[in-house]
Amino acid sequence: MVPKYVTYLCCDDFMKTRERQDAIVRHLRRSGTATVAGLAQDVGASRRTVLRDIAALRDEGFVIHTEPGRGGGVSLDASSVQATARLSVAEVFALVISVASMRAAGALPFAGLADAGLAKIERALPRDKVQDLRRFLACLYIGPLAPQVDTSNLGGIDADLLPAFEAAFLQRQLLQFRYRDAKGAETKRAVEPQAMLILPPLWYLVAWDPARGAFRHFRMDRISAPELLDGPAFRRRHVPFDDAVRPVRPGRADHPPRYV
Repeated sequence: MVPKYVTYLCCDDFMKTRERQDAIVRHLRRSGTATVAGLAQDVGASRRTVLRDIAALRDEGFVIHTEPGRGGGVSLDASSVQATARLSVAEVFALVISVASMRAAGALPFAGLADAGLAKIERALPRDKVQDLRRFLACLYIGPLAPQVDTSNLGGIDADLLPAFEAAFLQRQLLQFRYRDAKGAETKRAVEPQAMLILPPLWYLVAWDPARGAFRHFRMDRISAPELLDGPAFRRRHVPFDDAVRPVRPGRADHPPRYV
């Protein structure tokens, strides 16, 4: 059974609502003013839905002015920002690991500003989301890539991986996926995710493979079609990493994550 909060994060209606409201804000920022009918046509929704979205955006802190009557318009205060973050744990985690990987590679010239920005985002998250974020971060490790590793065939990473990882790590659910090895052969694997390892520019899922009775490192750019499997929660295992691999330590609630 998929956890309730995962259903919420992955719900099509929820995502469509967010995307539509984001589109309304973008439209108003770029054009300055618009009509309700024009916004409805732009986002592919009814006038009633757009008015409901505008009310929801106001509740989040956006200052949106409307002028009633024929020819009336909708405008967004230029200095308006939302008062609360509408980010899922997976979205925040994506930002955190992006900063972490750049830092590990020595390519983060504005580290202080990045950390301060992440701290503000974290402060806006509900308490339960902060707890989930910290548990998620406890599974993240960073290290240097051995110079002899070939990265010429590096591919893109499936966008569905991070939401699937969120449920697999937090709920300790088995994760099934298709995996393509270095020779191009594909297999279907069902594993217990234990850690995420970043060796810039390569990203790995470190998991216990019950079928083989051992830990396995799976390059994320070779994973596809991730799927959560029903069953009892697996146990957390200690992953033996090399000395050069470092964990990302979560900071306090009012501080950004600490990289050690």
